[in-house]
Amino acid sequence: MKGMGEPRIKIVAMPSDTNPAGNIFGGWILSQIDLAGAIAARELAPIRVVTISMKEVIFKEPVFIGDIVSCYAKITNVGSTSITTRVKVVVQRLNAQGFCECVPVTTAEVTYVSVDEKGEKKSIDNDLKRLHGF
Repeated sequence: MKGMGEPRIKIVAMPSDTNPAGNIFGGWILSQIDLAGAIAARELAPIRVVTISMKEVIFKEPVFIGDIVSCYAKITNVGSTSITTRVKVVVQRLNAQGFCECVPVTTAEVTYVSVDEKGEKKSIDNDLKRLHGF
């Protein structure tokens, strides 16, 4: 999984997360993407972050009950109060031959804003930016 960032979330897709066709809801996957990106963003904004945008998300493969869903996230850009992350979703499932395979599902670019306890924008510490190479 080189270049995808750190694994931030790993969870099993459950029956309660499905639509009537038996596939996992896209909204459930979007919430996992948002959580994974926020975990990455908290490295630079440890108090709190809020989501301000999520770019186009195209689902290339469905997610099924029992799939192990992994969300990898890395910080790609940092502004004075904003942090952009790239999140990649991959599932692990058994194929028809009974072997485990990794299937890429989607990627997303998610941007967060650093805020304080009152929800006001908070500048990102320059020392933390340098520490992370920004």
